[in-house]
Amino acid sequence: MRTDVRRTHNTVTTTSTAAAAAAVLAGITTVRNLGILAHVDAGKTTVTERILFLAGETHKRGEVHDGTTVTDCHPQERERGITIFAAAVSCLWDGHRINLIDTPGHVDFADEVERSLRVLDGAVAVFDAVAGVEPQSESVWRQADRHGVPRIAFVNKMDRAGADLDAAVASIRERLHPVPLAVQLPVGREGDFTGVVDLLTMRALTWDDGPGRDGLREGPVPEELRAEAEHRRRRLDEAVAGLHPVALEEYYEHAALSTATLAAALRDLTHSGEAVVVLCGSAYRNRGVEPLLAAVTAYLPSPLDVPAVRGSAVGAAGSGGAAGAEGATGAELERAADPAGPLTGLVFKVNVTASGRLTYLRLYTGTLRKGDTVLDATTGRTERIARILRVQADSHTETDSAVAGDIVAVIGVKAARTGATLCAPGAPLVLEPPVTAEPVVTVAVEARRSVDTDRLAVALARLAEEDPSLVVRTDPETGQRVLSGLGELHLEVAVEKIRRDHNGLEVTVGRPQVAHRETVERGVTGHVHRHVKQDGGAGQFAQVVIDVAPLDGPVGAQEGGGFVFASTVTGGRVPKEYVQAVEAGCRDALAEGPLGGHPVTGLRVTLTDGATHSKDSSDLAFRTAGRTALRDALRACRMVLLEPVVEVTVTVPQEAVGGVLGDLAARRGRVQGADPDGGAAAVTAVVPLAELFGYATALRSRTQGRGTFTTRPAGYAPAPAAAR
Repeated sequence: MRTDVRRTHNTVTTTSTAAAAAAVLAGITTVRNLGILAHVDAGKTTVTERILFLAGETHKRGEVHDGTTVTDCHPQERERGITIFAAAVSCLWDGHRINLIDTPGHVDFADEVERSLRVLDGAVAVFDAVAGVEPQSESVWRQADRHGVPRIAFVNKMDRAGADLDAAVASIRERLHPVPLAVQLPVGREGDFTGVVDLLTMRALTWDDGPGRDGLREGPVPEELRAEAEHRRRRLDEAVAGLHPVALEEYYEHAALSTATLAAALRDLTHSGEAVVVLCGSAYRNRGVEPLLAAVTAYLPSPLDVPAVRGSAVGAAGSGGAAGAEGATGAELERAADPAGPLTGLVFKVNVTASGRLTYLRLYTGTLRKGDTVLDATTGRTERIARILRVQADSHTETDSAVAGDIVAVIGVKAARTGATLCAPGAPLVLEPPVTAEPVVTVAVEARRSVDTDRLAVALARLAEEDPSLVVRTDPETGQRVLSGLGELHLEVAVEKIRRDHNGLEVTVGRPQVAHRETVERGVTGHVHRHVKQDGGAGQFAQVVIDVAPLDGPVGAQEGGGFVFASTVTGGRVPKEYVQAVEAGCRDALAEGPLGGHPVTGLRVTLTDGATHSKDSSDLAFRTAGRTALRDALRACRMVLLEPVVEVTVTVPQEAVGGVLGDLAARRGRVQGADPDGGAAAVTAVVPLAELFGYATALRSRTQGRGTFTTRPAGYAPAPAAAR
């Protein structure tokens, strides 16, 4: 009897555990981790604000121009009216938990977008109904492409004069190259825009202008739009059938698609990236946001729908570097979104304040509980989780645990940096960190009072910890502290943050400088270097012969084409292991060029011959020889100094185009086009970054405040002789 009772008890326990695990997995299917991506001023923050309002997380609609939004919570964001720091929020909608990150739209803060995309499963790309795809829209779209993040599109500001859904869809097709599938038809144009026709259900959704959440009205398609709606539904069916095999079979048989088949096909096409679902609305007037939320839950993936995360196995904590239980050190492993699996999470943001340190974490697998000890697999350091927080921009709600698929903040982690992997100590894994953009603008930062020098050092270290795209170093010649970032605004915001966060710390800032590069215009062949060193013990001997040439000609060099090393040595005159040492030495020499100590890029080095000594040759000797040989060879080459250039798109009134073109020419800009855009013109030019410092003020003055401009990196170009 005891055996039977015990067996029955175990069966019940096992069944209960399985049911609990199934419930957790079912909960993960209702999670959506998504970002809001767009060009600056397309309406990302307003869309986020309306989502929070409709989900009941806020009781009043916040406005960017009033400084009352949830995600633009930093004082600088409210003063400038733009998003600067990626902000995470969470809400519940129709039984789904939506973890949402509102990302910046300005090019200077593209690294915030990059770190966010690394941990997101989907995204909503917001486009201006008048402007369509703008330069930064294209940049963030390409970033999402690199990460394989599925997207849906929301054409915002349909109530503006000149708004045109079809033109916006055409710009998506032409500039971004997915297949755009518009699933809505606007009801009314410009100022008379009142709603949309849902082409899947063939129902009209309209909104009134009331301040509450109950402004949505559903009804039949207006008679004057019925023919157009039916025509667009047929075109949608045809487009989807041409992309989806199951839909094609149904379309071939019935000459139409059912709503269920169409919805399932749209979900599959969104996940694969073959097409993008396009919706429209006016977030400011609270029109079209509910269908957008429905599309998020219907088409974007849950953590269970995305591929398993990949990482490299490392030695388990306390095992002395031995292989982990899952595989040898360095082996590539996959971990699916399983709450019962070994804990694996990626740190994508760190916020250091005077009151503590918040570490933002995306959990990919496992369960994290308050009080757990985790391993920072990147450094081998163990950390203890003191608290787990659900994040709502600058406010937080404490929770006891988080599971795979969650995005949370934790307190207690003292040293983990952005890009670190936190995992179970017994099953360590290192995930690929987000790519950090290379800084292009530099300023000297000094404390105005000598007694504040140490405080400034602490403030700069905190900045670099929060934002990896900010680099702090000390100039070896001047002894100045130098701060490098992605743009003038990026550095301006960083310096202002120092002043605000550290009361009484007065800072002086030098004029911005750009990060130059050096490249080879004309190379040398047969450069011989012989390294011999005798100091009483085992000596060092290495002889190398190298050729140095531009990489892929002048064009490749001007674009910062990189570095290629090759060896044509035959007959074993330089053993293979020493060839690798020569390459390592050459890479060491690239750090400082002969023109001004700038990094060298855009060259090809070929090892053509060499000699060894039976006793004195070693890896160290050949690495030293490679480094010195390339340094000497570069002095014999004709070198060119490169400066960073950016593509500038300036939108100005037609009457101001002439003055703007002249100003760009004076800034050494190469104008590429001036296209009419309604009553304005969009001027595109490639301009040296150094010439754009202070351009915002100059443009406002020249156009009476009506001109705007955006930039995006366009590589490097030869600097004028005066800069050399």
